[in-house]
Amino acid sequence: MGRFQGRSSKKFTGGRYKQYRAKRRSEIGREPTFTRVNPTQRKVLRIRGGNLKAALLNDNFANVYDSKQKKTTKSQIKTVKSNPANPHYVQRNLMNKGTIIVTELGEARITSRPGQDGVINAVLL
Repeated sequence: MGRFQGRSSKKFTGGRYKQYRAKRRSEIGREPTFTRVNPTQRKVLRIRGGNLKAALLNDNFANVYDSKQKKTTKSQIKTVKSNPANPHYVQRNLMNKGTIIVTELGEARITSRPGQDGVINAVLL
């Protein structure tokens, strides 16, 4: 089921807007794709303009950037430590941008949007 991302029918005061047109297909969004810590699995989606987007469903590796050595290394993800978006995501091992993960190299913060970009990029803390 899609999510409507057009103009709301209500004003911020609680009053109602007059409907000036029907809903458009271009205003329908999709459910968020939350990436889990499991063996790699992607889903290719068709997006606006006929382009393709690789949504990352599961992954257990991240590209971790170390600012001291100025080097990026592929590292295995052990677990999710904290998630500022929702504390309940930690129990379910869900990852999105800003999530703190524990890798072989140490703790890292995810800087990419795995559900949108199809890859997990992180910065070592």
